Amino acid sequence: MQNFTEEIKNEIASSLPEERCCRLALISAFIRTSGSVVSRGGDFGFEIITENESTAEYISDILENTFGLRLTVTGAKFDVMSGRDKLTFECVGALSKKLLAEAGIIREENGETFLNLGIDETPLEKECCKAAYVSGAFLGGGSCTLPEEGVYSRTGYHLEIVFSNKIAASDFCSLLCDFEILAKLVSRKDSAVVYVKSKEVISDVLNLVSAHGCLEKLNKIVEIKDRTNNANRVNNCSVSNIDKTVTASVNQVRAIEIISGTVGLQSLDKMLFDVAEARLADKNASMQELAERLNLSKSCLNHRMRRILELAKSLGKD
Repeated sequence: MQNFTEEIKNEIASSLPEERCCRLALISAFIRTSGSVVSRGGDFGFEIITENESTAEYISDILENTFGLRLTVTGAKFDVMSGRDKLTFECVGALSKKLLAEAGIIREENGETFLNLGIDETPLEKECCKAAYVSGAFLGGGSCTLPEEGVYSRTGYHLEIVFSNKIAASDFCSLLCDFEILAKLVSRKDSAVVYVKSKEVISDVLNLVSAHGCLEKLNKIVEIKDRTNNANRVNNCSVSNIDKTVTASVNQVRAIEIISGTVGLQSLDKMLFDVAEARLADKNASMQELAERLNLSKSCLNHRMRRILELAKSLGKD
């Protein structure tokens, strides 16, 4: 059974960006989050790692059909955490170096090649390219978890994308701000993680990467959870009110018994006597129920009961 992260990646990989510039932005982000720049015998290229088969096919198709590059499988390692093989692909040569430069991942100065740690804005001039970059980043280093349906869980809403360095991660946060998506950044071991925990913000991200089926699933879970949470709040409120009612009743009966054991209930005027007698006759009744039986308003009953409590307290045995 697919987890939610796989569902998002598969939905992203179900459609290709129409424009070449958007495909370039997507590939650039994917390499940033799932790969690294490599050098083999003086030739530059890149290495990428993924465990999602549909993602591997998707990226391979873009590289081959749009940029004329072919990936070579160089390794497969079983990942205990996911229970899947992590496949390693490599692409080295003049065309690979050209792609890395066009994607803003490397730059050449005075005949030397340097790695750009931050995200180059050149391939991200258009809004569609920025959205494609977010899609590529999630395909390469993204994950998303949701609370389970109908089950109490400490796991909440969480979406994150992992980058190899903090500079690129910080630039990515700025890119998300262009879409009014505010994300947080935290360092984790040798990587930097951009994350959001709000279900509303996760919805915005899913909408941005066109994962509309997953967005619909998220909205359904949110609706169920909100309904469950509201029911729990109502239930907790009811329990709290019951506890308060029981406590108030116990205190009232105790006060009446103090009066009865000292000056006697006959010492009370008729209004207070009727209230005391009604309370002793039904110790579990709510104040609203007593008020209706005595044909009084609840505020009037509360006032008379306070007088009984004050009298018991003045007798020094409360």
